[in-house]
Amino acid sequence: MPVDAKAATDRLMRFLAIEGVTGQEAAIGRELTAALKESGVPAGAIRLDDANSRIPVPTETGNLIVDLPGSGALHNQPRIMFMTHMDTVPLCAGAKPKKSGRKIVNEAKTAPGGDNRCGCGVLVTLAAELAKQKLDHPPITLLFCVREESGLYGARHVKLDELGSPVMAFNYDGGSASNVVIGAVGADRWNVEIFGRASHAGVAPERGISSTMIMALALADVKAGGWFGKVVKGKRQGTSNVGPVTGGEGRPAGDATNVVTDYVHVRGESRSHDGKFFKEITKAYKAAFEKAAKRVTNAQGKSGKIKFKAETDYYPFRMKDTLPVVKRAVEAVSAVGGTPNVRTANGGLDANWMVRHGVPTVTFGAGQNEVHTIDEWINLDEYDRACALAVQLATMR
Repeated sequence: MPVDAKAATDRLMRFLAIEGVTGQEAAIGRELTAALKESGVPAGAIRLDDANSRIPVPTETGNLIVDLPGSGALHNQPRIMFMTHMDTVPLCAGAKPKKSGRKIVNEAKTAPGGDNRCGCGVLVTLAAELAKQKLDHPPITLLFCVREESGLYGARHVKLDELGSPVMAFNYDGGSASNVVIGAVGADRWNVEIFGRASHAGVAPERGISSTMIMALALADVKAGGWFGKVVKGKRQGTSNVGPVTGGEGRPAGDATNVVTDYVHVRGESRSHDGKFFKEITKAYKAAFEKAAKRVTNAQGKSGKIKFKAETDYYPFRMKDTLPVVKRAVEAVSAVGGTPNVRTANGGLDANWMVRHGVPTVTFGAGQNEVHTIDEWINLDEYDRACALAVQLATMR
């Protein structure tokens, strides 16, 4: 079924022009609502949920949810859902996208925001084409999630009963429209507070307990044990990373060189497709910090202390190739001229939480390339295919 590619690209350029970094999605939500109405979706079918009231970090608005009633011969079939996220990473602030042949690039030294304005463009184009062509389709829910980039919070805190009980879902995120992503890693986010003792580093360094040294010994131990970066232990694999090191509240870890640092805050993550293994990686970090704290003592024999906290950010999943949602996805990709690439992802997706909620979800790309960098660009041929794929998925018998 043909899709109006020019209209689809115009929508994408329109959405790319609206800033909406993670947690600040109100403006893009209003623009999506306006575009949906222009595409023929009744105002009464569009609403915001209250997920932002449950998200533990400031979030301007809830998830945007659209209910499309079934049409024609498929009107009484089980409901399906299409979803994407409407936030971008902070690097996209100030983007100035422009077309360059069959690409969209950026004139500013930022990321243009194809992740995930492309997904937004696909979902609105789907609604527009279904209405314009008067196509037969089952009841459809469109879900535009908030705060995907900062922890998959929108998908995590959506209420299932607000989605109309879809039997399957199709998520649009990064990469090629031919990618059929049926699994993804799980991850812990962890943080550790290291408590030492301040002392004048020139007059009486022996009285101090250096939090910086505790951190250094712990991380050296982690590295020596093979728990940093790519982690391979027998047949089990995962990754880990150490992120920001601060003195809390964004302050540097230690405010002066002549004071033994008494406090350091470290954040990191552990990932794996094995739900038990990423927790084992996290435990290795905790053990290393505990061991290091005991090793650093002052002249009075007192040692440092730590407070280690870890939280599962999202859980891994791997759906069977035989599931109806996977079969439908593979068939649809082939129908629009693609070669299905069934695979798993090493990053978290809103699909992680949707599967956790009980809705089997396949993820496709929509033309985004080199996301989260200033070199990001959008492949319009892939974007057009993603739009055609959505229509195919929605109308298959």
